[in-house]
Amino acid sequence: MTEILFYHLQGQSLEQVLPGLIERSLARGWQVVVQTASDERVEALDAHLWTYREDGFLPHGTHREAEPQAQPVLITVHDHNPNAAQIRFLLDGTSLPADAGTYQRIVILFDGADADAVAQARERWSEAKGAGFDVTYWQPDEQGRWQRKS
Repeated sequence: MTEILFYHLQGQSLEQVLPGLIERSLARGWQVVVQTASDERVEALDAHLWTYREDGFLPHGTHREAEPQAQPVLITVHDHNPNAAQIRFLLDGTSLPADAGTYQRIVILFDGADADAVAQARERWSEAKGAGFDVTYWQPDEQGRWQRKS
């Protein structure tokens, strides 16, 4: 069954959190899809994943690549899965994909300081619970370590 994890960003930006989550996903041998709500965010994340660390980068591509199926990490605005990803990250209030049940894990990241983002996350929570998915909520502790809250 697909696990759906909600990550409540507090005191850390998406740009700080996402690369580590992607690294852990790749270490599991998973292909990754990151879905955003805008082409501007695709461009920003594309640039960020090449430069977020001085000693390395995350191999990735965007939905505009000639062969998106060959990308270990694909950043997109579309509700598709051309690289046969096992995990999907949903950003910027994007909806659960129609094929949500085909993933091992879906991770929804939302900014806890943004009332609209919190409201959208609550909608996704209700939708996921209603669809029978295994849903958990994660929040950072004072040291920034993720703690399961429910």
